[in-house]
Amino acid sequence: MRKRLAYLMLVICLLLTACSSQKKSEKQQTEPSTKQTSGSQDREESATLDKQVHYNGSYYYVEGKEGQIPVVNKRYPLAADYNPGENAKAKAQLLELIAAMQAAGFPISDQYSGFRSYQAQSSLYQDYVNRDGKEAADRYSARPGYSEHQTGLAYDLIDQAGNLLTEEKASQWLLQHAGQYGFVVRYLNGKEAVTGYMPEQWHLRYIGSEAQDIAASGLTLEEYYGFSGGDYQE
Repeated sequence: MRKRLAYLMLVICLLLTACSSQKKSEKQQTEPSTKQTSGSQDREESATLDKQVHYNGSYYYVEGKEGQIPVVNKRYPLAADYNPGENAKAKAQLLELIAAMQAAGFPISDQYSGFRSYQAQSSLYQDYVNRDGKEAADRYSARPGYSEHQTGLAYDLIDQAGNLLTEEKASQWLLQHAGQYGFVVRYLNGKEAVTGYMPEQWHLRYIGSEAQDIAASGLTLEEYYGFSGGDYQE
């Protein structure tokens, strides 16, 4: 009798354990996972998603006065296959800006650095990493997929000696007049913690007519439109 009772108790315990394990398994299958994937695995989930920032499958954007303003920084990457080429309107405005600077006597070259594909940026970034190390390279060069140049809306100005434009008076002219041509100086002095990059007085980003308001505010795009910036989310 005792053996039979002990056997029944053992069976009941096993059934209860199995039932509990099944419920736990079902709960794990029905509950959504809270684990976040890295930027290289899932671009949309890895970004810091501000409420006003939207995603269309290729890039993130905010709504500006003239429509969509693509958002690109160390928190908001572009799809690797996004390959729009150089924006025709932005290029036309850039050529007007360069002509105006040349007429004003600044040593600006007709050459410039514009659109770069994901693959081109990958090669360029790796060259910088090989030369200066990853930590240093991340301060002045974007990782592939995180460069504004991939949008076709960003340009680096070159002087007549073939170097990036750093001449002080020319830099001041850009801060005061680039907005008239639809551009902002993207990486301002004292804003590295916001933009994620050291100052680049030669790097222009095309926005459109709203660029004049942004330039007058003295704010970065992150501050003006209210989206997150700073360093990569490792």
